[in-house]
Formats: sequence, structure tokens, C-alpha cells
Amino acid sequence: MGALRKVPAVTFHFWAVKILSTAMGEATSDYLVHTISPYEAVGIGLIAFVIALAWQFAMRKYFAPAYWTAVVMVAVFGTMIADAIHIEMGVAYSISAFDCAVTLAAIFAAWYLVERTLSIHSITTPRREAFYWAAVLATFAMGTALGDLAAYTLGLGFLAAGVLFAVLFVLPGIAFYAGRIGAILAFWASYVMTRPLGASFADWTGKNRNGALGWGDGVVAAVLAVLIIAGVAYLTVTGSDRAPVSLEPALADEPA
Repeated sequence: MGALRKVPAVTFHFWAVKILSTAMGEATSDYLVHTISPYEAVGIGLIAFVIALAWQFAMRKYFAPAYWTAVVMVAVFGTMIADAIHIEMGVAYSISAFDCAVTLAAIFAAWYLVERTLSIHSITTPRREAFYWAAVLATFAMGTALGDLAAYTLGLGFLAAGVLFAVLFVLPGIAFYAGRIGAILAFWASYVMTRPLGASFADWTGKNRNGALGWGDGVVAAVLAVLIIAGVAYLTVTGSDRAPVSLEPALADEPA
């Protein structure tokens, strides 16, 4: 097909920057809501989120800075949404995680009914891209709730929760390469886990409770920002995430 894709190839660099972005989203959100008014922080997050998505949608094809800026702002704003549901509305983490999971399932169902695929390698039209970003936002909100559920409600703490989600992140890939599940299911199962995985380690390094290292949310957010900028700069210069990879034809053609 001659259509231009709007998302990167799924490579090691994709997963690395994705996990860094989830960690940065957690640290940045927590830093902002505890440094300025939570309402001002959410307002700033919303504005930045809208601007980032507008930039991404304006691109004719995948452009690393636009795409990853959108991912980072989804991480920040998605974290704020999930935290507001728990803190401001008093909804338990288990309930919010379930509600987000139902929302994500509804998005996937609508996406599949309309487009007949959930492959990210089919993101070549504005409608498919809208479904994609709706799903991404839902995965961030659900992942945030899952991470807090494991760390706080289940009492695992940040480090143990991070290790748990690291295992859950890797398992779908192992199942895929073993021929047990399809590529699309493996991708989205791992994608959901990147959120609580990154957030758990961001909290472990930034917070000063539950056995965490206490470096500070602001410091962690700044370090992660530098790493993400370096990673995106590398991808922009090398174009390594635009090059075909061996799994892409299978991912693109496989039915959901």
C-alpha cells in the first residue's frame, strides 16, 4: 500500500522510549500537582495534551518528535486523569482500573467493528489514528490505576510492583515468539504493562516512602526528560524506527 503510516516500527527503541515516557509521565504529573495547584496542573496538562495531539495529527506521516511528544503528554495527562478519579472522586483503584479496562475494551471493539483490525501498522487514516490515540489514553489511565493498586492496595510497594509488571510486560512477547498468541494481542498486552512498569520505577526512585530512594519527582522527571530527548533525537537522525523490520508484515496483515 502507498499510504503513509503515522506510528513507528515496533523495535527495541520503541519499547525503551515508551517505558521512559510512562515513567516521566508519572514523575511529572506528581511533581506538578504537588508544586502548583492541582487544578492548574490539570489545566496545563490538558492544554499541552491537546497541542501535542494536534501536532501529531497534522503530520502526513510518522515524525518522531511529534509522535513522542504526543505519547509523553498522554502519559502526563492520563496520569492526572487516573489520580483525579481516585483522589478527588474517591474511587478505589480496583474500581478505576476495572472501569478503564471496560473503556479500553469498548474502544477496541468499536475500532475493530469499524476498521476490522487493531494493528498499529494500519494507522494510515485520521479515523484509525483517532481510535489509536483513544486506546493509548485508555491504556495509560488503566495502567496508572493498576500500578497504584499493586503498590498501595495490595501492599507490594514500588519496587516489587515494578518487578511484577516487568515480568508481565515480557510474558506476551515470549508467548508470541513461542507461537501461543498473535502479534496484535501480544503488542497490546505488553503496551498496557508499560504504564505501571514505568510508573512503579519512577515512584521507587522519586518518592520518599514505601522503601523508595527519595530522589524527588522533579529530579526524576528532569532526568527522564533528558533521556527521552536523547532517544527521540537518535530516532530522528537515524530513522531506525522508520525502517522495515522482519515482523512488520505479519503484524500488519494479521487479523485482530
